[in-house]
Amino acid sequence: MNPSTPEPPPLAAAAFVGIDWADQKHDVVLRSAAEPDKLQHQVLPNEVNAVLDWINQLQQRFGSKGKVFVCLEQSRGALIYQLMGYDLFELYPINPSQLANYRKAFATSGAKADRPDADLLCELVYCHRDRLKAWKPDDALTRKLATLNEDRRKAVDQRSQLANEIKSQLKLYFPLALQVLDNDTSSALAADLLLQWPSLEALQKASPHKLRKFFYGHNCRQEQKLLDRLRLIKEAKPLLTDPAVIEPAMLRLQMLAQQLKTLLPYIARYEKQIAEVFDSHPDSFLFRDLPGAGAALAPRLLTAFGTDRDRFGSAAELASLSGIAPVRKASGKSSTIQLRWACPKFLRQSFHEFGAASIRFCPWAQACYEAQRARGKGYHAAVRAVAFKWIRILFACWKQRLPYNPDLYLQSLQTRGSAYAKALAEKGSLACE
Repeated sequence: MNPSTPEPPPLAAAAFVGIDWADQKHDVVLRSAAEPDKLQHQVLPNEVNAVLDWINQLQQRFGSKGKVFVCLEQSRGALIYQLMGYDLFELYPINPSQLANYRKAFATSGAKADRPDADLLCELVYCHRDRLKAWKPDDALTRKLATLNEDRRKAVDQRSQLANEIKSQLKLYFPLALQVLDNDTSSALAADLLLQWPSLEALQKASPHKLRKFFYGHNCRQEQKLLDRLRLIKEAKPLLTDPAVIEPAMLRLQMLAQQLKTLLPYIARYEKQIAEVFDSHPDSFLFRDLPGAGAALAPRLLTAFGTDRDRFGSAAELASLSGIAPVRKASGKSSTIQLRWACPKFLRQSFHEFGAASIRFCPWAQACYEAQRARGKGYHAAVRAVAFKWIRILFACWKQRLPYNPDLYLQSLQTRGSAYAKALAEKGSLACE
């Protein structure tokens, strides 16, 4: 048997870099390992070629000597994507609040400038690299799925905003439309109806045959429902007749309806692409059948964990990073527990929404939620408690690449004598539907 080839030792530090990235120019401070007391400041214009030339200079200077450790604010995603393609760099993205708090230690007045910020970033990675975490990107498929998930959610939020603005306009002069639409102003039906008939007067001029054809074209074919809509339209009285109110409101309503109509097909395209990428992902089997996850939340949970099994040392790390785990503040004899605000908001939202969805489909999650409410916890705090338990479960499944088994978990609850298992036994249900 041939002995296995030992892995080469990690490259030594060749240089430390802090980058303060801005719209017009970028301040870069470099400290070489050979001359750590000598700081080199450089200003790069916001041009692609300038960044590429700077990278080439570093490769020529340090490529054979070791790694260049780069510290930058994590919100600067474009810069991270540029640098991650080069083996020379090891990236240490930090939360902007970390830099702000570090700055306050030396500038209590609140003063801020680009060059000093680059100095501080370089100092952070030089002096405290052992307390920072190097960024290891997920594979391309996972990163693509993560971006699609976030962009879809932004589009859905935009749809909700448009729907609320449309409701506001309709309440002003055309409330009948809300009744006809069953108060749902986020659908293609709503967009098309309001673009074609933006006022009660226009809607009442349409013949019953034309209206029937319109609703049929939008798959609204229940006869009784259709007759009720036609009756409402025929018998409705105008809320007001002042053209100074109606005409500007109609114009704004049609603008909003057109934006909604344009947006809806793109949400459908996002969802189609997410489903395709998720189905092709090797870890999709871990999240596909989770109770309450569905087509939207399962891909978000997958990207929340990622593919690097060494990224999180424990479930507690992910619970803290996501903001699901609370923050405990103690001083002397006093101690308080509060919501963790400094966290990636979309990550926290993903776990929170999954926790809430699972309550309807998973008996132990419902028992956990009800127990938290019985203790006086608010709705969101109780949902976070459910999500916290889910993170522990899913972390073990993710580490071992084993899908969640509801029967196995509930047996574990029974073995431990969990109060949730007792509550489930009383309800006569011991399995997630």
